[in-house]
Amino acid sequence: MDRYHCPMMRQLQEVSFALVELNLYLDNYPTNQQALADFNNLSQKYLELKTMYEAQYGPLANFGYAPSQYPWQWVCEPWPWE
Repeated sequence: MDRYHCPMMRQLQEVSFALVELNLYLDNYPTNQQALADFNNLSQKYLELKTMYEAQYGPLANFGYAPSQYPWQWVCEPWPWE
């Protein structure tokens, strides 16, 4: 199973989607404490999933979000289209 079709990636996508929705909701209802608690809980879950994913498959994004080990390891396998 490649890194783009694993259950962990699916979980990241689902949590990311929920975070965007909660972000939009909180823009309109900033005093909703339950929505804010849900957002904070999902943010923590996202960071945990992202850390596990990147440890197994490598960084999800460039531009400082995921430091590299030595030597530089942005992509150590063929790109998805190769």
